[in-house]
Amino acid sequence: MVEIKTPEQIAKMREAGLVVAAIHAATREAAVPGATTNDLDQVARKVLAEHEAKPNFLGYGGFPATICTSVNEVVVHGIPDEKTVLKDGDIISIDCGAIIDGWHGDAAYTAFVGTGHAPELIELSRVTEESMWAGIAAMKKGGRLADVSKAIEGYIRRQPRPASGKYGIIEDYGGHGIGSEMHMDPHLLNYVDRRRLIGRHNPKLVPGFCLAIEPMVSLGTARTEVLEDDWTVITTDGTWSSHWEHSVALTEEGLLVLTAPDGGKAKLAEYGITAAPDPSA
Repeated sequence: MVEIKTPEQIAKMREAGLVVAAIHAATREAAVPGATTNDLDQVARKVLAEHEAKPNFLGYGGFPATICTSVNEVVVHGIPDEKTVLKDGDIISIDCGAIIDGWHGDAAYTAFVGTGHAPELIELSRVTEESMWAGIAAMKKGGRLADVSKAIEGYIRRQPRPASGKYGIIEDYGGHGIGSEMHMDPHLLNYVDRRRLIGRHNPKLVPGFCLAIEPMVSLGTARTEVLEDDWTVITTDGTWSSHWEHSVALTEEGLLVLTAPDGGKAKLAEYGITAAPDPSA
């Protein structure tokens, strides 16, 4: 069953989303050569404490940290530690969340460490981020969940191929419902699976529907494997990957990107969409 939120509940999710945005800003500034991934985790913990918010990653299924720090070929769920030192030229995807009064926010971004990154890495991140926004723009009243999947996949497939030969849309992980829990129904694929176009796998989008939309794309394979820590997910061919995510609410007035500082106003305008009024304004 999909949890449909009231305007008051969405307002709480917006509060949580703004804490997530603050974590993104702080960790982006701290993701420099010489920093450890644990340094970034400590930065996130400080932001959560300043906002009197709870982490939703710490302890989730036994996860031992506040954020996920996924470097280079790590797709998702990288565990912060003191051994992983960021180097010039690395890319890192940081995924984090926050809870305010029981309501969740969740978002991720890819950052470039230092300088001198190959153009195909910069383009990889751009394609992944823009595919996320294409998916967000497809989240319309009366539409279906698969419309979001189709928009994400379609955007990626239309891009010129990278020097590596192809973009791999990660198959084993995707977006999800969010609200009173971090991960809820429905599961959102980042590609179209025709077997999931009917029934409960493809619900109608109605006001109060909230999704965490999160494409993950590699410079090669779509396949992954999990390391011995039972968390860290890497590409099977060692190609580097990018991960972008926002939590989004469909309201009676339209779309509100809960984890974007401006509620998604600027990016949605590029699609001719007026963002819903921001309850935090």
